[in-house]
Amino acid sequence: MPAFAPPYADDLELLRSTAVAAGIIASSYFRKDVKSWTKENASPVSEADIIVDRFLAANLLQARPDYGWLSEETADNPSRLDCERVFVVDPIDGTRAFLRGEDYWTVSLAVVENGVPVAGVVYAPARDEMYDAAKGCGARFNGQKLVRRRRAGALPLIPAPGAVHQEMQASGLDYTRGPAYPSLAYRLVQVATGRLDAAVARRGAQDWDIAGAAVILSESGLDFADVCTGFPQFNRRDVRHGALAALGDMSLKPLVHAALLKVYGCPPEAGAANTSETPYP
Repeated sequence: MPAFAPPYADDLELLRSTAVAAGIIASSYFRKDVKSWTKENASPVSEADIIVDRFLAANLLQARPDYGWLSEETADNPSRLDCERVFVVDPIDGTRAFLRGEDYWTVSLAVVENGVPVAGVVYAPARDEMYDAAKGCGARFNGQKLVRRRRAGALPLIPAPGAVHQEMQASGLDYTRGPAYPSLAYRLVQVATGRLDAAVARRGAQDWDIAGAAVILSESGLDFADVCTGFPQFNRRDVRHGALAALGDMSLKPLVHAALLKVYGCPPEAGAANTSETPYP
């Protein structure tokens, strides 16, 4: 660590080391006969999600006892709203892929300060891919500066739900429908790598789905927005978001945003279900 470290560098290193340990734990259950069940919102959860969540809470909160806690697999404690900094955690993002034995699942971790993600990690253990960033420090891939590789001469590659795909086609947008990686966090950071030119999400994604990726996209200089409200705000009482778009090419923004708004509209203050991991029809 340099003598003068950026203010969020320590938090980032804590997230990185914890994500690696969490990935080892999760991997011990991967492609095994693991217990799983369905939550009230129809999304799957496994014993691996719960065990990793407990490890993350113990490890991170022991290191930062004054931070709040928000996790997909922990009952919400409204005391987080009084904390300046909050851990926002998805122990296994892409549980469906994890249970199917597919390798596109991630451990997604972030520190949010006053509603803004300031350090984040998206770690895909089965693919040996670590994406991380902290505010003012830039974004990295496996420890090296994350450089977006442009797909010269190719049509934009954009995964999209069926209804959004139809709207973008009808608007005249010339693009190729890309792969819908099951982990939303992983899908979003692929815009930063250049594997995708844009990535979208249905209305209803929650803080833990996107906080880690949001830092990486921001530090990569890319546009990431809730199409109803702009850059997402985090650690609010309601942690759900409107439809989302991450863009590697700003010329795509008008048509992509318009398609999302037409299909999903903007949510009322209470309403959208968490469907961010649902495979695209």
